[in-house]
Amino acid sequence: MNATYPFSAVVGLDDLKLALLLNAVSPRVGGVLVRGEKGTAKSTIVRALAAQLPAVDVVAGCRFGCDPAAPDPLCPDGPHEAGGPAGRRPSALVELPVGASEDRLAGSLDVERALTEGVKAFEPGLLAAAHRGVLYVDEVNLLHDHLVDLLLDAAALGTCYVERESVSVRHAARFLLVGTMNPEEGELRPQLLDRFGLTVEVKASREPKERAEVVRRRLAFEADPAAFAARWADAESGLADRISAARERLDGVRLPDERLEQIAAVCAGFEVDGLRADLVTANAALAHAAWQGRDAVTAEDVRAAARLSLPHRRRRDPFDAPGLDESLLDELLDGSSPDDDDPPPGGGVPPGDGGPPDDGGGRADSQAGPESAGEQGEREERSGGGGERVAAVAAPHAVPLLEVPGVGDGVAGRRSRSRTARGRVTGARRPADRVRDPHVVATLLAAAPHQRARGRSGAGLLLKPGDLREATREGREGNLVLFVVDASGSMAARRRMTTVKTAVLSLLLDAYQRRDKVGLITFRGRTADLVLPPTSSVEAGAARLRALPTGGRTPLAAGLVRAAEVLRAERLRDPARRPLLVVVTDGRATAGGDADRAAGLLAGTAGIVVDCEDGPVRLGLAGRLAARLGARLVPLADLDGIVRDHRKAA
Repeated sequence: MNATYPFSAVVGLDDLKLALLLNAVSPRVGGVLVRGEKGTAKSTIVRALAAQLPAVDVVAGCRFGCDPAAPDPLCPDGPHEAGGPAGRRPSALVELPVGASEDRLAGSLDVERALTEGVKAFEPGLLAAAHRGVLYVDEVNLLHDHLVDLLLDAAALGTCYVERESVSVRHAARFLLVGTMNPEEGELRPQLLDRFGLTVEVKASREPKERAEVVRRRLAFEADPAAFAARWADAESGLADRISAARERLDGVRLPDERLEQIAAVCAGFEVDGLRADLVTANAALAHAAWQGRDAVTAEDVRAAARLSLPHRRRRDPFDAPGLDESLLDELLDGSSPDDDDPPPGGGVPPGDGGPPDDGGGRADSQAGPESAGEQGEREERSGGGGERVAAVAAPHAVPLLEVPGVGDGVAGRRSRSRTARGRVTGARRPADRVRDPHVVATLLAAAPHQRARGRSGAGLLLKPGDLREATREGREGNLVLFVVDASGSMAARRRMTTVKTAVLSLLLDAYQRRDKVGLITFRGRTADLVLPPTSSVEAGAARLRALPTGGRTPLAAGLVRAAEVLRAERLRDPARRPLLVVVTDGRATAGGDADRAAGLLAGTAGIVVDCEDGPVRLGLAGRLAARLGARLVPLADLDGIVRDHRKAA
């Protein structure tokens, strides 16, 4: 685990190494979630760990990897006699692809054999293959929520239960779970974050010497892999021996009541929800003590465990970044209570404060929390350079469901109607490949007319593969919500930009909850900028929105043309995800291009135009734009009524 990347070259990689080792010592810790930017050796270190895990003995011929010394009495391939024929294999490293199905993960009945041969055969999934090894999920934040739930249930229970398609199977599934993600591509829901035992944040070092050492080692490996491996063989062998020794020592490690109460005090002091944090911290502290060669948990073990188990559990909303106030942790470990005037756990500015991101000098422009209606009057706008203004943002509010008309075929989500693998059954179809979700009634109806021709003489239908039908289901999909926001000088009038920003921030929060991708285009001066390329990260969207300045002329046509370009590229990249265009403007076009002609490029795209024009004299320009786009027009003051009006139109 030391070879290709020196740990100083990636900030947080020492913590990652420790988190992985604690899970290797005790799978009860509950896995590791690795958050970090691309190119920070997340995958490299996970694969390196798998090579250091001790080899395991398995029952000969058992597809579920039973231990011959203590075979699972309910193993589907059993029963196995203790001490029977056995083999030895390296600890498995099983990778779960983002596009995997529930059947591939948990296993399923072989439906085709069941219907055509009358054989009730169960095919194990990836959870069975990962038993007593490592299950690695790259980009876990892009995995469907129901698969993440299933995965984390199995990791917590050590058992996989399959109850479907007339098959009832349970088998052991104890593995070291590692998930990696780039937060820029979207966050996991807090409920799923909480299910990971430990979390680590990693990022690349900015020190040239450390970065050079990474490149040096990588080049040495590529030049002579065998010599490079030999150079680190002794260190890796020693690490494997230490993991084995810690595993053997674990059951003898004591957790004194004093340390248990300390763990409870720390978790309560950080105001984490539920008791999972206490359990994970206790198991991690036991594993840390075993790793350090101790027979009892100490305060040092509790501190090491808490630093890894609590950061992701103190988030209060999607705009919070995981983090831990280590000074507060030290106070709680010492038995003192933080003063009432201390900052909230995790430090920093509470979400929704309306201030811009930290300027890099360690100081944010505002330390206030979300603004109330009364506070907005005191701080509606801040002046920027060159006559620009940065409008404040109030706290986001709940918004009703906003959906794309019709039925799509996009990825599972919570917004618009879609034909999906989960949901209510709406019909049947011939399968394109292997049957995953059989429609029994439709299959029987397809076979019934052919029974005489097939020579049926007794009870039961004679089925052929061509009779098989699978269910079609309707659920909800996630969409691409593309905001096109007018940031020209006219939007700064009458403090309307604060209302606009708050509304868009509320829709961003809604998009997070509904598993959408979001993008943000702004136009002012003479150009339009894609300030947020389509992403699942609402944190990035919120940060850019808060810092968005207003000022200059109104190049409406440029904004619409930029939107058409973005949607065209996204259709090639993700053709199944349907877009929803939200244009926020007063309809004025005072610079560059023909807005009507530009609107024609977006014809056929589901959309809404939010009319920001106010005052006693109105030109109705936003209404003209909406008509040209074929979109629904909604006054800014009636933003909460978007969905009701939109659904009537649909």
